[in-house]
Amino acid sequence: MDQRHVEGDLVLDETLFTEEEILARLKELAAEIERDYAGRDILLVGVLRGAVMVMADLARSLDRHVEMDWMAVSSYGSGTKSSGVVRILKDLDTDVSGRDVLIVEDIIDTGLTLSWLITNLRSRGPASVEIATLLRKPDAVQTEIDVKYVGFDIPNAFVVGYGLDFSEKYRNLRCIGTLAPHVYS
Repeated sequence: MDQRHVEGDLVLDETLFTEEEILARLKELAAEIERDYAGRDILLVGVLRGAVMVMADLARSLDRHVEMDWMAVSSYGSGTKSSGVVRILKDLDTDVSGRDVLIVEDIIDTGLTLSWLITNLRSRGPASVEIATLLRKPDAVQTEIDVKYVGFDIPNAFVVGYGLDFSEKYRNLRCIGTLAPHVYS
């Protein structure tokens, strides 16, 4: 899917990043990761479901072998507000002890769930845990998290596309844009 209109309906108010801009930025991040992890093996840990596109394109931009694994965590339930309780819906299949772990996220919003995830992974004895995210909303952050690799900082708006969804829709848009208010109101 590559349009602001889906099935004849205007979905996006504004396109923030085109597919070309996203891929170019992921290549830049991959170059930084290559430098920082020279001579070391990396375990990429994608956070399902939103990070699928980011993880795939970031991994393909790397010029090295990487292992990949996935976690799914939730603190939202069925609503749009955090419940405050984080649950692991799908845990890693890989032992992270002694490994260099790079968490790959689609977006950092409040940072609360990611903060919990970092603490959880660090308790498993990895050599290191760092974070790469395509998007970060600085105005929404409620807990400070040291994010080593950031694709783009964005305003505190509801965005969809490139893995980001609203009610499990619009993940397959090739761009990222702000969701038109009539879609969610």
